[in-house]
Amino acid sequence: METKHNCTQCPLRRCYDRNPRSLIGRFWHWHLSFCPGWKAYFLSLSDEEKEQLRRQYKFGKY
Repeated sequence: METKHNCTQCPLRRCYDRNPRSLIGRFWHWHLSFCPGWKAYFLSLSDEEKEQLRRQYKFGKY
């Protein structure tokens, strides 16, 4: 059974994409380091997609 993640539709992520320096955008980026949903979503991606998100969001934890 494949799990569906809502991270692609997350309203906080959209706020970050529109304005990374906004309070909500900064909160979303901060919470990535411990969000279990983001971890599951991120680890379910292909290596190419992971690398793209690492560059886009300056994310290097997983």
